[in-house]
Amino acid sequence: MKEKTLPGPNASLLERIRIIAAEGSKSNQIVGTYLLAHHEAAELTANALSKKTGVSEATVVRFAKGLGFAGYPELIEALRATNKSRLTSIERLEIAEARLGSNALEATLNAEIRSLKATLESVKPESFDCAVRGLLRAKNIYIVGTRSSTSLADYMYFYMTLILEHVHLVQFATGADLYEQLLRISEDDALVGITFPRYSRRTVEAMRLAKKNGAMTIGITDSEASPVVRSSDVLLYARNDVTSFVDSLVAPMALINALVSELGQRRKNETRLNLAKLESLWEENTVYDRENDL
Repeated sequence: MKEKTLPGPNASLLERIRIIAAEGSKSNQIVGTYLLAHHEAAELTANALSKKTGVSEATVVRFAKGLGFAGYPELIEALRATNKSRLTSIERLEIAEARLGSNALEATLNAEIRSLKATLESVKPESFDCAVRGLLRAKNIYIVGTRSSTSLADYMYFYMTLILEHVHLVQFATGADLYEQLLRISEDDALVGITFPRYSRRTVEAMRLAKKNGAMTIGITDSEASPVVRSSDVLLYARNDVTSFVDSLVAPMALINALVSELGQRRKNETRLNLAKLESLWEENTVYDRENDL
């Protein structure tokens, strides 16, 4: 009799489903094969998946538990997170057509509100506090974000330089740039890696390098399915449902805003002095339009 393949402790959800689809019972093979072949399966209830596959609803629930989940809803949440990282821009566009309907404004803003609420529920206060304390302790702080997360990294870098010294924005022109900019990162430093589906390989590499060199690593990402989870000392999750081919940055931006605001509160005196100096410089150099000049 052929020995069954056992998934390793770090096996991805899709790898575990593939094993069950290949070697499990006939019913499990049917469910597993359907989940792997259809992105939209992550939107189905247990009853709906039962009807689609022709197996009983009890079998669908047992399938989820066989993967190590408490129940079917937990499997679906993990599958949604995993699927987001696999979706191409064209597939996102197709999903958007179904989700946005005739009122893109209402559907999009409601989705952002849900993401903000889910983010508030998912961020653990102790993780948030640990991230703040780690950044305050760090000798050097590196911020990494590419693709659509570049704007998040730029935003965080801009405001953190008003509060703390030795903040570095890791920028990319070629693949090799990463290694030069993180050449001296050490256990005295911290790196913030920001990435959302589809996850950036360079950000993942930066997190691994920082972890290898003993630096504190803070991952700002969407879920447990993110590849930066394994190399993060602290994780802050910002939820962002796929409603369009456009990446949603509302919840991640709000989370970064909260992080910077807390840093400012804990370095209130230094922040006040820095802002006072800047206000004087802005005034001297007419950085902003004066009301009476308009």
